[in-house]
Amino acid sequence: MKTMYCPFCENKSLQKRIVIQNKLAFAFPTNIPIVSGHILISPKRHVRFYEDLTTAERKAIEALREKLARALTKAFRAEGFNYAWNEGDAAGQSVPHFHLHMLPRKKGDDGIYRYEPRKFLYRPRPRKITTPEQELQEVAHLIRNALTR
Repeated sequence: MKTMYCPFCENKSLQKRIVIQNKLAFAFPTNIPIVSGHILISPKRHVRFYEDLTTAERKAIEALREKLARALTKAFRAEGFNYAWNEGDAAGQSVPHFHLHMLPRKKGDDGIYRYEPRKFLYRPRPRKITTPEQELQEVAHLIRNALTR
């Protein structure tokens, strides 16, 4: 019996977008951001539900969340955050691998209320970037730089 494809476990291009990781978890910009800097934090081990995470994996995810909160505040001038995960088909879980959504927020950004995946993350200024993947690479670069400051 073939198991379900997991884009987090089997997607090689995802590795290029990882902005931070530890022994048990990793984080990367989502390819369907609600707001600029929208990050996913996930365990390295394939786990579908939060309840199946070990205590160590939960702590590893929390450690990345804390570091990313500081970095996203610097890189995107975040004034707050939304955190969410969808668990189970009835809740809209579309990826069979647990992941925490982390959305940097600013007053008036309004992005989360009008969920609309973006092809490009930054507007309206002209961009040299021509593909969504290049745009995601740029976001990853901004976050990595903020993590080292």
